Amino acid sequence: MASELLFRTMEQNKIETDKKTLTIFTPTYNRAYTLHLGYEALSRQTCKDFIWLIVDDGSTDDTLEWVEKWIAERKIDIRYHYQENQGMHAAHNTAYRLIDTELNTCVDSDDYMPDDAVEKIITFWNAHGSKEVAGIIGLDADFQGNLIGTPFPYECRRTTLGGFYAQGGRGDKKLVYRTDVIKQYPEYPIFEGEKYVSLGYKYQLIDQDYPLLALNEVLVNVEYRPDGSSLNMYRQYIRNPRGFAFIRKSSMQLAPTSQRRFIEAMHYVADSLLARNPHFLSESPRKWLTLSALLPGITWYGYIRYKARKLS
Repeated sequence: MASELLFRTMEQNKIETDKKTLTIFTPTYNRAYTLHLGYEALSRQTCKDFIWLIVDDGSTDDTLEWVEKWIAERKIDIRYHYQENQGMHAAHNTAYRLIDTELNTCVDSDDYMPDDAVEKIITFWNAHGSKEVAGIIGLDADFQGNLIGTPFPYECRRTTLGGFYAQGGRGDKKLVYRTDVIKQYPEYPIFEGEKYVSLGYKYQLIDQDYPLLALNEVLVNVEYRPDGSSLNMYRQYIRNPRGFAFIRKSSMQLAPTSQRRFIEAMHYVADSLLARNPHFLSESPRKWLTLSALLPGITWYGYIRYKARKLS
């Protein structure tokens, strides 16, 4: 009954919010204890030209009860979608199918936006946005307000995500994409028994076709937690080898430097061995590069297994 009531409320919200400019989507899995941070921050936004889309990736805690309460408060426009647990990338797939606003951005379930972030995004886009760009790239800060990594150079007006890092940029950045652009590219693949594929796959593809507008403003405050997917990467390698091998195949072709492409090939070898894939060489898009990375890839494979055992 609660789910039916929530669905009806959401459909009413959809009618009221068709003209919004921005969707802020939040994939969540058993994060009711942090999700309120995002809600409270969005309720304080100086500009309400947005929808909050919550993609619940199979939560078994009281996430639904909290969302129902927030919808009933009617402070902001909220949509909620529940699916069986498949991982962050699958939640992104779902979000991109559901989003119908001009722009979209992801805010994780334990992060929040500064009170004027939506206003800054909308104002900047209205002034500078065009069909020539994929969207906006902005800054992240921690909960104390310290910038994550480096800002954009003063003269930088447009860049790509990969280009920013290739030029020496550091730190996570907040991406705001045009929805029609993000929908042009393939969904993240789902591998049976695995729950991780790098979100960078789509960003790599978009980088080949469009730049992003650089906005030197903090658009999100982030905190890394021990239960987040940004930590324990060695365990992730063991649990999701096909997902990692997939992104390595893409990166071997699209990485901006030969050194980076070699590193991706080395990782591809290790991930393929973890996946017990005997056909990895024939499936490689860069066979000679993969051959040259065979020995370091085998070494890296052994190191991953060693580190994962130490963490277990």
